[in-house]
Amino acid sequence: MKTASLPSIRVEPEFREALEGALTGSETISSFIDEAVRAEVRRRKLDAEFHARGLASLARVRAGEPTVSSDAVLAKLEGTLAAADAQIARKRKAAA
Repeated sequence: MKTASLPSIRVEPEFREALEGALTGSETISSFIDEAVRAEVRRRKLDAEFHARGLASLARVRAGEPTVSSDAVLAKLEGTLAAADAQIARKRKAAA
């Protein structure tokens, strides 16, 4: 597949200076912009997928599928957290 260029954009000189000051190591403005655009595309894709899952879940609930109460979910999470805390405590005790 052949590559394509993104349109150039105009920015104030102060913004360009701030951008140049934010670059690290051998990073270039082009590589910074490329990574920023890719990250934003990934974020928007994940956001759209999350939104679609939420709408699908809502449709299933409206269709009568059973649900799990927030209290049940929180209780399970608290149990998982307590088990993890106990495992950490055992490891610390064994290391002492």
